[in-house]
Amino acid sequence: MKKSIIKAYSIAVLALCFVASCKEQNPVQTPRTVTENGTTYLIQDSVLISTQDGAKIHAIVVRNAQNEEPTPAVLFHTIYARKSDLKRAKIAADHGYVGVISYTRGKGLSPDSIVPYKHETTDTYAVIDWISKQDWSNQKVGMYGGSYVGFTQWAAVKNKVHPALKTIVPSVSAAPGIAEPMENGVYFNFHFPWHHYVSNNKYLDTTLYYNGQRWQDLNMEWYQKGVAYSAMDSLDGLPNPQFRERLLHPTIDSYWQDMIPYKEDFDHINIPVLATTGYYDGGQIGTQYYLREHTKYNKNAEHYLVIGPYTHFGAQQKPDAHVMGYDIDSVAQIDITELIFEWFDYVMKGKAKPALLQDKINYEVMGANKWGHAASLEQMANDTLNFYLSNKRSGVAFSSLFGTGNNGEDIHYTLSEQSGDPNAFLEQTIDFADRSNLTWNSSGWRNIITDSLMVGHGFSFATEPFDSDFELNGSFGGEISVSINKKDFDYKVVLFEQTPDGKFFALALPYVGRASYVRDREHQQLLTPNEKTKLPFGIVRMTSKKISKGSRLVVVINGIKDPFTEINYGTGKSVAEETIKDAQEPLIIKWYGDSYLEIPVKKD
Repeated sequence: MKKSIIKAYSIAVLALCFVASCKEQNPVQTPRTVTENGTTYLIQDSVLISTQDGAKIHAIVVRNAQNEEPTPAVLFHTIYARKSDLKRAKIAADHGYVGVISYTRGKGLSPDSIVPYKHETTDTYAVIDWISKQDWSNQKVGMYGGSYVGFTQWAAVKNKVHPALKTIVPSVSAAPGIAEPMENGVYFNFHFPWHHYVSNNKYLDTTLYYNGQRWQDLNMEWYQKGVAYSAMDSLDGLPNPQFRERLLHPTIDSYWQDMIPYKEDFDHINIPVLATTGYYDGGQIGTQYYLREHTKYNKNAEHYLVIGPYTHFGAQQKPDAHVMGYDIDSVAQIDITELIFEWFDYVMKGKAKPALLQDKINYEVMGANKWGHAASLEQMANDTLNFYLSNKRSGVAFSSLFGTGNNGEDIHYTLSEQSGDPNAFLEQTIDFADRSNLTWNSSGWRNIITDSLMVGHGFSFATEPFDSDFELNGSFGGEISVSINKKDFDYKVVLFEQTPDGKFFALALPYVGRASYVRDREHQQLLTPNEKTKLPFGIVRMTSKKISKGSRLVVVINGIKDPFTEINYGTGKSVAEETIKDAQEPLIIKWYGDSYLEIPVKKD
């Protein structure tokens, strides 16, 4: 009996010592009191939250001192650690929530190594679990934020949804492997400095990242020398191991699948979702991926979308009234931050649903100054216009920028409603060995509304003028019918409205795709040289605009060779390892007349 009492006492002492040790390692920071503009806040800005594998997550907690009852919390989990993040947490407190900012492991006060993407599925879950166990928490948590912060919300629900997590509001969401660092298989250079930006120190390396001339010079040096894409950090002089690591995974393999919900992972996500993005948002590809896959694998998904003429930053907070040469409609000038907190009030406090959310898909119709509402992306349109790429000249002249297309004249080809000769084609030649600036394939645009068209060395196709107004709503689709003399190539498609006065209105950001990946994201399928093949479109950005009577639709199509994306030489080897020595004979692309676009429209 005595031995058992001693044993029990010893266990109790050990337990107390363990608890004391834990408290020493993770001391609970006593909140400090700060009063600003008549509001008193309780602030803990040095919280360290332990993860299951022993890492530490730095968190900031801000509460309104007047809240005496347990309160819902709003979590913003980010890799972009900034000294100003306390202000964001206060905004949540001002809206009646506990504001929590937490950082990717290794950031802020976390002693661990900085690892973007890989641990967010477990680390976000650990933060939510910690919040739910605090005395000030009523076990209701909502998450919000954009870009990488949008991704962390989807990472948080990949494996299972924490019982305390009641909603996520991902804006302009990153989707690793799907939307970055590559898009439809094509890698973008702007991700090279991003890794330095977020990983060089515990906060952000703004000095290096904002040195735009350095990155411009690096792009040009890489382009002119024609070295392998994977060797960019050797040219730069600073090792970039994360950049190199991601180049090893050009397909959507387990490396990427482990970071985000993928296929059946979506079927258990039963909490309501509100997503925001823009027609001119680079992150729209990610937002659209999550929406389509969530509603595909979970037929009862409560997933709302708000989209308008917004950029990557405008779709996260409050959009500018003037966007890249375009004055957006007055009804589109909404405060997205306030919309997000109205949503939190709806989900976590039982208040009315935000008035804008009249259906699952809520989109602003550019030029009509109105919002449209639909139950799904497909129901945004009630008709489809089919147009074929004809090799016949339209006779319609235009002003071009950075040179003319392969036709040598500023005249559109015809975008025809009737299928032409499937054996007829337009031939384009791209000499990868020629690195003079004049050979850049600069198809695209710089402002939404312009007087001239950037065709590069591609081709432009125009419809006849329309005899009535209609709405173009959604993402175009169709097939590109091509043959090439190599095993692979990258290409770009851009859609415009040419208004009756001859101006060009860019309807969305360009579509880019790698031929060998558009059929299957998980497996590369190389082309057979000189054999005609049909390439479906991958994820295409959606848009909505009133197309006016007398306007035309214009499509620009082009192969890709420029200093701002990985260059695909078409050998079939790893594109990241190809060099200018692999250029050999020029790429010859035959764009066939049975290529077609499906344009979703809404007619009265």
